Amino acid sequence: MQFKKLGNSDLEVSSYCLGTMTFGEATSEKDGHEQIDISIDAGINFFDTAEMYPTCPLKAETTGDTETIFGNWIDNNRSKRSEIVLATKISGIGYNAVRNGEGINGRSIKIAIEGSLERLKTDYVDLYQLHWPNRGSYHFRQNWNYNPTNQDTKKTKENIIEVLETLSEIHKEGKIRYIGLSNETCWGTMQFINYLKDFPNLKLVSTQNEYSLLCRLYDLDLAEMSHHEKISLLAYSPLAGGFLTGKYLDGKVPKNSRLSRVSSLFGRINDNSTIAVREYVSLARKFNIEPVHMALAFCNQRSFMGSVIFGATEKLQLTKIINGLDIVLSDELITEINKLYKKFPITF
Repeated sequence: MQFKKLGNSDLEVSSYCLGTMTFGEATSEKDGHEQIDISIDAGINFFDTAEMYPTCPLKAETTGDTETIFGNWIDNNRSKRSEIVLATKISGIGYNAVRNGEGINGRSIKIAIEGSLERLKTDYVDLYQLHWPNRGSYHFRQNWNYNPTNQDTKKTKENIIEVLETLSEIHKEGKIRYIGLSNETCWGTMQFINYLKDFPNLKLVSTQNEYSLLCRLYDLDLAEMSHHEKISLLAYSPLAGGFLTGKYLDGKVPKNSRLSRVSSLFGRINDNSTIAVREYVSLARKFNIEPVHMALAFCNQRSFMGSVIFGATEKLQLTKIINGLDIVLSDELITEINKLYKKFPITF
């Protein structure tokens, strides 16, 4: 397992991160704990969760269960807490199951971090992330109708300052080590970077955005920002919800799979994306590589990548993924991947 410095921090994180958003719905607590143990045995030290998880599907009655399950593992493995890097997130505006959807502000951050720490049964979080900006996001297929002209610039900047003031207080209390963004834009990230000059105790080290063979919105302005500002990408959905494994081709819907619980994988499956996935799967097989390993390795080899977040419903899936995490794609294969990307640039 390779390890990298996350942004401009002293956090040494594994190049792959176990995502836990299935814990408490598709994945039982027992299986979730076994997944954590298997991942650690494989060299993974980085784990990602959020106060709103699980999300397969997203239900008000299960909100917070993922953190509780992870917290129970911590409670049973106290000696290992300092050996792992634990990330969680505060929910953005609009999800009514969390604080009536009020979003991210000074008050909600104080409530959210206390709730997360209680459920996680820990005194601190290594990376505390803002799940999505209050002003809105173009992620999850919202890019097609994204209209930033509706945003209030003054209000947005005032909110960022309020958020940073509160995060700075919480950091001084020892409850968080570093901060990260999620589902952010280049402009939004740069606003945080600008105002962070007034909060020298805080470091912004990452942004967690969707990235995969089928979703490469990060490749341009955000990649440039990552390089110059030392902000790492944490890629979520590198397998496009499992679509890039090929298991959903030809109308297949495996039992207990994400597709069996979430229709169209949050809008990722359509006629065009299906054609693209079929070609990526064929390319992987041409080079004698499992499609799942090609998809993950491609993300891992991007220059701006901090860690690639993957999840697994079952232990067998996790074991298969882990067995290929040392794969490095050849220049020839990368060239062929980029040819397909030009053919299928934005498929969903």
